[in-house]
Amino acid sequence: MSIFAISKAVCAYFIVEALRKHPMRDITDLIGRICLSAIFIFEAIDSTFFFDKTRDAMTEHGLLWSQDTLLYCSIFLLFVGGLMVLLGYRSTLGAIMLLIYWVPITFIMYDFWNCENRSELRLQSVLFMKNVAIIGGLLMLVGKGSGRYSIKRLLATTRVH
Repeated sequence: MSIFAISKAVCAYFIVEALRKHPMRDITDLIGRICLSAIFIFEAIDSTFFFDKTRDAMTEHGLLWSQDTLLYCSIFLLFVGGLMVLLGYRSTLGAIMLLIYWVPITFIMYDFWNCENRSELRLQSVLFMKNVAIIGGLLMLVGKGSGRYSIKRLLATTRVH
């Protein structure tokens, strides 16, 4: 092994370690949680204000069983899960709550494989893939946790006398 290969490996190690400990990583975790939670909190508020229109959309997509109960549960999962992700308090549980809602809704609402119109197929497939990307973000949050800037970390490091 040459000295060049050894120095290259050592440099790569220190670069990876510097990036792992870089404070910007903590800030990007926070910004990511804010952006990810925004869509869920917005949808919870939107579903609450437009309850009847949301129920009509459920009917249009074949969700006929106990619509009010499903809608109340959806709003609860969206709002509470979104807040948990936003604040970083039990963000893994919040992300799981959001996944319980988001995965089935993605396959129900954006069923591009049933579209006959080419422009509708394109729109539905793009919206489906957007939701798949959001699912990926939630799964990363489940695996990684909320990061340094979170209520959970604040409560763990704050001493009350």
